[in-house]
Amino acid sequence: MDSASPTRRRARGALSNEAGRFDLARIPDMAEAGPAPTVVVEERVGQALTRNASPDVGFDRAVNPYRGCEHGCVYCYARPTHAFLGLSPGLDFETRITARPGSAAALRAELDARGYEPRPVAIGTVTDAYQPAERDRGVTRAVLEVLAECGHPAIVFTKGALVERDLDLLAPMAERGLARVCVSVTTLDAGLARRLEPRAPPPERRLRAIEALAEAGVPVRLMASPLIPALTDHELERILEAGRDAGATGVSVIPLRLPLEVAGLFREWLDEHVPDRAERVMGRVRELHGGRDYDPAFGRRMTGQGVWAALLRRRVEVARRRLGLAERMPDLRTDLFVPPGGQLRLL
Repeated sequence: MDSASPTRRRARGALSNEAGRFDLARIPDMAEAGPAPTVVVEERVGQALTRNASPDVGFDRAVNPYRGCEHGCVYCYARPTHAFLGLSPGLDFETRITARPGSAAALRAELDARGYEPRPVAIGTVTDAYQPAERDRGVTRAVLEVLAECGHPAIVFTKGALVERDLDLLAPMAERGLARVCVSVTTLDAGLARRLEPRAPPPERRLRAIEALAEAGVPVRLMASPLIPALTDHELERILEAGRDAGATGVSVIPLRLPLEVAGLFREWLDEHVPDRAERVMGRVRELHGGRDYDPAFGRRMTGQGVWAALLRRRVEVARRRLGLAERMPDLRTDLFVPPGGQLRLL
């Protein structure tokens, strides 16, 4: 890959901005002067809910208020989605953000559709719902307001401390059995986190967010994910203990996965930041995924295979039981749901 200049990539995760697989003729702007700025544009939203039939996740519908993510996590499995926009999964993914301000209105209409059956809506499954753009735009908050109004269950995924702002919505929902939050903590090493996830809150700040959520009565699942072999895996037990001490009651651990363009971006990052361990990390990643950088098969893509994957599962199970962390969180309620226009249907 042709790397961006050190100035251009300052405080960013990706080191390059190669054209996406659907835009092979695009000329990257790597030579432009100055740090790459963050640009946020808005998208008209016709549909808020996306559906999936994956057996690997515990939900079948989601809302993503943003495309792209300023947190800039170099390992992010969602980076390839930027190629569908004609943008690069590299620097573009973390500097060219699309906000979806019509998400709440679209969601309201979908929840009001005849025949709609409520199941938990996952928020921020592709890109972080509490990334910096949310501070001013409030798209995630507007979505939560609709769900709270309708008594609809929600699961929030984030590593953003801004989630604390919405405790006035999340705490009452949690009290009714309608909400929980999953917080990602990948490492306790602040220096490593700054390089891996340059614009995400540092680990200690995320642990404080877990504490604030737990104190407000919101169930929290700690996500020690992705666990990176030969780089962060030695921290596993300490991460789980820190999350438990902060108030998390459940845990999940997913080993690193590198779909499509993410593999090249991550290898580039390894060569730049930890060249002495680059081959070891990638060798273990390939061991996890049957000799490839990534195995997309359901049932294996989020667990891995082989001896190392089995040892990891055993470590997680031993630590989980020792710390009293749940593998499966209690089901959220669906019986409290009232469609936005539900009462009118009685007339």
